Amino acid sequence: MRLTRRSLLATVWATGVAACAGAPGISASGTEPDATEMASLIRSGNMSAREAVEAAIARAQAMQPKINFLVTDTYAQARTQAATPGGGPFAGVPYLIKDLNNVAGVMTRSGTRVTAGRPPAATTEPFVAAMLDTGLISIGKSASPEYGYLPTTEPLAFGPTRNPWDLGRSSGGSSGGSAAAVAAGVVPMAHANDGGGSIRFPAANCGLVGLKPSRGRMADGEVPGPLAIGVQGCVSHTVRDSARLISLVERKGSAAIHAPVGFVDGPVRRKLRVGVLTRGFAGFEADKEVAAVVNNAAKVLEGLGHAVTQTSWPTTASFGDDFLAFWSLGAAQDVANATRETGRKADEASFEPFSLRMAANASKLTEADTNAVIQRLLGNTAAYNEWIKSFDVVLSPVIASPPSPLGYLRGDVPFDTLRERLLQQVGYTLIHNVCGAPAISLPLGRTSTNLPIGVQACAAAGADGLLLELAYLFEEALPWRQYRANLA
Repeated sequence: MRLTRRSLLATVWATGVAACAGAPGISASGTEPDATEMASLIRSGNMSAREAVEAAIARAQAMQPKINFLVTDTYAQARTQAATPGGGPFAGVPYLIKDLNNVAGVMTRSGTRVTAGRPPAATTEPFVAAMLDTGLISIGKSASPEYGYLPTTEPLAFGPTRNPWDLGRSSGGSSGGSAAAVAAGVVPMAHANDGGGSIRFPAANCGLVGLKPSRGRMADGEVPGPLAIGVQGCVSHTVRDSARLISLVERKGSAAIHAPVGFVDGPVRRKLRVGVLTRGFAGFEADKEVAAVVNNAAKVLEGLGHAVTQTSWPTTASFGDDFLAFWSLGAAQDVANATRETGRKADEASFEPFSLRMAANASKLTEADTNAVIQRLLGNTAAYNEWIKSFDVVLSPVIASPPSPLGYLRGDVPFDTLRERLLQQVGYTLIHNVCGAPAISLPLGRTSTNLPIGVQACAAAGADGLLLELAYLFEEALPWRQYRANLA
């Protein structure tokens, strides 16, 4: 090991050994290095890929018993790759892949008991391959709720992933394993995906940046349909890490669906029309501390000369239940596929109660019912697209409350109770998946007990670059890198 000043500091960051002011470690910027700076350290020779990976593995082994973020480790493969890391802008930087996505040679468990004993994946999914082609080195598969359905990562198959800011609270979902690991200093950024808020919820709960890209932005190998709700991305500490990864793995050339963003490297310079709201689409008002953080973010923009206007969602009264009905169709397919693959009965010995109830609800939908749900969702898309023309961006909560206690949104909560809680909590994110618009969670505040609060900014489809420019502006005006989960 070359014990230069900077490699020593970087190693201290990743292993969690004592550091300045009780923080996990420092870099030239006064905090632990983000992925961009770590890659620079590796390129300059002040740190090797092997050192970076070994430090991340050591930190993972220390943190796993505390926060339970990891489903399957790939330490052996990571060490082999680190010995000859190759090129790419993130060459040698340790990373995690969410356990809903396939990596060749590694089992994909999807957060469920029914996949126990399944063989490793034969191939790596196109988006995962594109991420790894940037030079990132995966050290394992991060935890998810069962099939990614819920906004908390508490699968009965593996137990809860705990929030590093408060071990009794949820890290969010469905990318909660990735977010907890980044917040705990295991890796500087990690893979995430979003079918209704699953990048944004854990980013908000864990004090991270989480951009849900526009539908069709990312190079995931498929041309998405008009109601393809899932998108790929990451969670990170800094805007520049998310911006750089997106620039590297977005569709380009003839494959581009939106004009490529490229690397966004600084704040917005023009004055914006900003909408702000704190009431969810189901009519519930956000927690007072959450609303205060959102309103403060709007006040900051207003103080910088941007025009701020109160607004409300353009969605219909049935929108939340229509989304759950549409979501249930996916649950039915997942349950059917798993039972066919394994030959196991679809019961509570294999699946969580929420998954089974969602699948059962889907079985009651007639073709006419399904078509009506789809048409209403498409109507909400049209309404959003018209509404957003009045604004450049709209600020809102990400989730109605600060990180919830473990168990509050778990898949074995009685369905009717859980449905009511979900509609109250997630009344700010679903519309962007339906209409394909981008939205970002930014860690712009904290509760009186120092729990993170995220603020969401959304825009028109394709305006991912504008949201990154806005994120840089907030990163300057309300900096968050000095705030870290106090988990030794």
